[in-house]
Amino acid sequence: VQLQACGGGLVQAAGSLRLSCAASGPTFSYYAMGWFRQAPGKERELVAAISRSGGLTYYADSVKGRFSISRDNAKNTVYLQMNSLKPEDTAVYLCAAGSSWGPSVTQSEYNAWGQGTLVTVSS
Repeated sequence: VQLQACGGGLVQAAGSLRLSCAASGPTFSYYAMGWFRQAPGKERELVAAISRSGGLTYYADSVKGRFSISRDNAKNTVYLQMNSLKPEDTAVYLCAAGSSWGPSVTQSEYNAWGQGTLVTVSS
């Protein structure tokens, strides 16, 4: 599967953005999906993940209540709605696909990665 993320940009603190990640191929529903982020000088971290069906989700504590992950298997797309953004959310956001059934929290279980989209939150 090939992944293409978009939707990043510059936003003021407390603002919102919605990221999208489009997947190629007919088997999108076979993959659990995740959104990761990597800030300068920091390790890549999992932000949110969703199961193949979309029925199960996972959120990092730092984004709970502010971010929402969803997917539309008919459109081969996964979304990340980001509300109440903070400057510390500034990072390159990447989507990834994994072969687990549920929303995996283990990076090594993701085997396809998109190119990333930059989110910059100004204070």
